[in-house]
Amino acid sequence: MKWVSLKSFTAILVFTFFPLFSVYGEHVDFDKEQPNMAPNEWRCGITGKGNPKWMVIPENTAPSSPNVLRQSGRGTFPWCVIPGVSLSEGVVEVKFKTLSGNVDRAGGLVWRFKDGNQYYVARANALENNVSLYYVEKGIRKTITYVDAPVPQNEWNTLRVEFAADEITVSLNGKKYIDLKDANISGAGTVGVWTKADSETVFDDFIYEGTR
Repeated sequence: MKWVSLKSFTAILVFTFFPLFSVYGEHVDFDKEQPNMAPNEWRCGITGKGNPKWMVIPENTAPSSPNVLRQSGRGTFPWCVIPGVSLSEGVVEVKFKTLSGNVDRAGGLVWRFKDGNQYYVARANALENNVSLYYVEKGIRKTITYVDAPVPQNEWNTLRVEFAADEITVSLNGKKYIDLKDANISGAGTVGVWTKADSETVFDDFIYEGTR
């Protein structure tokens, strides 16, 4: 009898019984983008009202030099997503640095984004020092939970979300702050970044990986 390793057996099992699952991902560092323009193949907009301004710029402190994505306008909830991506389960992660803001200084991630009126969002707020989880339904943001957490201002932070079925975890700088179940938004959607109000925030090293 020929024995098959557990790793090989798992691979055989996955490809035999789940041939339609498509695992894919990307690391976006914005370094190949044209400066002073919105990133190519991304779509930027707003939930609510305002005039967001998303632009790729050089940043000498960028974790992956030279470019970052900056939001410097004002609006209720500005967002920027990748329309060509569709994930039902997976991971999204980004490095962000808050530069200014009197109402809010935040960096956020969105996933299962159907459109500007329906999606999940995790936010880290440097003014309130907390991490929050919301869902947006019919253009209205609804709080799921929030947890106190140190969010250094004018420093690079790493926000990470893992989602599978109704399970969601949110981590900041390597520490898990939120771990719960929520089923308000199901199915696949795109992914991206998010801010609030007058937050001027820069983003780098956006990573996504998962299944359609």
